Amino acid sequence: MSPLRICTVYPDLLGTYGDSGNGEVLAARARWRDLDVELVAARSSERLPEADLYAIGGGEDGPQVLAAERLAADGGLVEAAKRGAVILAVCAGFQVIGNRFPDAQGQLHQGLGLLDIATAKGTGPRAVGEVAVAVPTESDGGLGLPMLSGFENHGGVTTLGPGVEPLGRVAAGVGNGAGDGSEGAVAGHVLGTYLHGPVLARNAALADLLLAWATGIELEPLDDAGSEDLRRERLGRLSLS
Repeated sequence: MSPLRICTVYPDLLGTYGDSGNGEVLAARARWRDLDVELVAARSSERLPEADLYAIGGGEDGPQVLAAERLAADGGLVEAAKRGAVILAVCAGFQVIGNRFPDAQGQLHQGLGLLDIATAKGTGPRAVGEVAVAVPTESDGGLGLPMLSGFENHGGVTTLGPGVEPLGRVAAGVGNGAGDGSEGAVAGHVLGTYLHGPVLARNAALADLLLAWATGIELEPLDDAGSEDLRRERLGRLSLS
């Protein structure tokens, strides 16, 4: 059986907010379960390798535009999505895998179209601070995860199209910012969010969901007392709606 391959996408362009740590969390949690895993960091000057799970992070406006152009020219991520690979995209990466996103001047650029979302430059204050997201139960059509904790830092307003579902509802913070209280978006095995942290270091259940998607197996539970303490501590500072 070939190893589970996890790819951190363009950490030289989309690695500003520590989101490369999401790949490290995924690889560690796989190894702790004695799974054979390979973690690859694909720089923007390289061909994107085939992988089972891709993690894309956040970055500034200029590097975001460059990353979108190089990913479009490469074509590897689009093909990966077609074959069912798992994709986690955070902040700038979330915008890039949508249909369009703005640069610093508000000019729109074409995204990869992996999620039916569109992002425009916001006119209000930048969304900066702790955020909490309530995820619907599986019976309600959601992913059935505990309340998610993260940190947002973006000026975009993201609108969801009919081809996606929100990751969850904002219980504290701004989230997608389109006025519907949504945060993130999910379609199949492609998941986008504005949550930094890195998000998987704060939310072990989300990391394990992505690993379960990628491996197709039921994962053995881990002792996540430390991670859960951090999540509860962060959420405890917020006034949740």
